[in-house]
Amino acid sequence: MKIRRYSVIAVWMLLFQSGLIFGPVRRVEAEKLPAQLTDEEFWRLSSETSEPDGNFRSDNLLSNESYFQFVIPELKEMMLQDRVYMGVGPEQNFTYIAALKPRMAFIVDIRRGNLELQLMYKALFELSKDRADFVSLLFSRKRPEGLGPQSSVQEIFAAFGKAFSSDALYTENLKSIQDHLAKTHGFPLSVHDLEGIEYVYHNFYRFGPSINYGSSGRGGFGGVSYEDLMTATDAKGVFRSYLASEENFAVLKTLETKNMLVPVVGNFAGRKAIRAVGEYVRENDGTIAAFYLSNVEQYLQQDGIWDDFCRNVASLPLDESSTFIRSVRGGRFGFGAGLNSDLGSMSSEASHCAPEKQK
Repeated sequence: MKIRRYSVIAVWMLLFQSGLIFGPVRRVEAEKLPAQLTDEEFWRLSSETSEPDGNFRSDNLLSNESYFQFVIPELKEMMLQDRVYMGVGPEQNFTYIAALKPRMAFIVDIRRGNLELQLMYKALFELSKDRADFVSLLFSRKRPEGLGPQSSVQEIFAAFGKAFSSDALYTENLKSIQDHLAKTHGFPLSVHDLEGIEYVYHNFYRFGPSINYGSSGRGGFGGVSYEDLMTATDAKGVFRSYLASEENFAVLKTLETKNMLVPVVGNFAGRKAIRAVGEYVRENDGTIAAFYLSNVEQYLQQDGIWDDFCRNVASLPLDESSTFIRSVRGGRFGFGAGLNSDLGSMSSEASHCAPEKQK
């Protein structure tokens, strides 16, 4: 018979693990963020974290911020991947998401119209095999020949600038978008949601790549075009938009296909949406990497409700690397003109805002 010899440390560890020393060991592991959501989980999470529809002065079909890429190099140095991104508004979120590569993303906006815009984008990402397909679907223009994975973003938009939109293609694409959401995913879209998706999609068809912040005429002013935003660079001339490369595009397509980019209707100063997102992230052992605010704080301060927003932020699962991305007048980027992006520490700025308990 062989005699097994154990070291003193090995014997101690066996006794410890069996509970004979210091009592039984309780292994409690927090749930991790899921790899993907089912269609039912996606819709339930979006619905149950949302607040009632709110109002804003414009449609916000796309950004009017020319310099929002300038902070990306610094963000990439600070951020850990595989965390949770939060943001507000339309497509500029996609460029930040492509850079930060989060595990999950939540887009929180006061208007249900933004949720409908995000659902349109969800369908387009999932229906497109590459960037050229995506641009073709977005603007209802036939894909020009010669575009491929190696085409630059300038080449893609130059080619589509010579293509014509088509009523027949628009009608076909709109049906594909709505069917994909309502039938393939089985989302219980209301008549209002379907009309909202049709409204935003028709604006992209109507104005093409030259669409800007004020094109729809609903309270917005002009601004840079979609093409300008996609072909913009950071301060060193690096192309960083979500359509700048197939790699960037793939980050968004993967998140959307896995139902991991969740649109939420919510007021930043409201008592539900941001806190509900934070509760979900915390329960799944996640941390907020970044929160893109655009210039929403300006309106919160004007209305005297910024402190309510601050308390909501304080309720989120944060650490020292969690970062605000905000748009301000002046600032260190953008040569002092228009809205310029800047960064701030979420945990530091919210440290004096004790979250109030839900009533």
